[in-house]
Amino acid sequence: MTNTTKPCKLALIQLAVSADKDANLANARTHVLEAASKGANLIVLPECFNSPYGTGYFPEYAETLADGPSVKSLSAMAKDAKAYLIGGSIPERDPTDEKIYNTCTVYNPEGKLIATHRKVHLFDIDVPGKIRFQESETLTAGRQLTHVDTDFGKIGVGICYDIRFPEPAMIAARQGCFAMIYPGAFNLTTGPLHWELLQRARAVDNQMYVAACSPARDLKASYHAWGHSTIVGPAGNVIESMDENQGIIYADLDLKAMAEFRQNIPLTTQRRFDLYADISKVQP
Repeated sequence: MTNTTKPCKLALIQLAVSADKDANLANARTHVLEAASKGANLIVLPECFNSPYGTGYFPEYAETLADGPSVKSLSAMAKDAKAYLIGGSIPERDPTDEKIYNTCTVYNPEGKLIATHRKVHLFDIDVPGKIRFQESETLTAGRQLTHVDTDFGKIGVGICYDIRFPEPAMIAARQGCFAMIYPGAFNLTTGPLHWELLQRARAVDNQMYVAACSPARDLKASYHAWGHSTIVGPAGNVIESMDENQGIIYADLDLKAMAEFRQNIPLTTQRRFDLYADISKVQP
């Protein structure tokens, strides 16, 4: 873990999303600047914050990262907020092959794009009588994990369904990340079952901070997000959480306290890599 004395105040923005991309970008800007005005220097937007969530919407709203309006807007938000911005996710169209990705872009306080994460695990589920959703009908999966260097230390990034797989968080923690951030949009079936549980599991297994940022719930939309954006501490404790409505939650991430917790329960030095593999060293 990177040692740092710079304090980190995290803000999760649970944004109400409409079918109007320009309105979504304006709403995001308003809330990013509000979070910054209250001292947040690491600000997170939700999955698909600029468009409705659904396979039928991804091609329509997809844009390139080089000159798309969302990237330009996010860059300006970060610069004006003077904060690191994890820009939720947007449908990205790769101009080289026209493939579409669910992509998170990350910006530094100068507004520079410093990282991109294409959703690695696509949300393909079929719960009879409740929900069927197949992201792979329109999206292509990403091919790399993402760790971002910041003034606070390294942060791992995943998107929604990525949180169900423990390996990315394990690798991030063992490679020095102090937090995993997941823009996500669980639904009314999976949300009450697993949203908080998965965050707490990723946190306590790796003794790191975990935060998941959802869109606000809109029962008039075709996809109903669970909401309940949440920040979890390294001991698996819920620090802050909210309901299903639009809003912002905040938390000070204390890396010194995290280091002390790791010393008290020293999993990092007690692992038996003579019996099982250290996956942080065997990934391709």
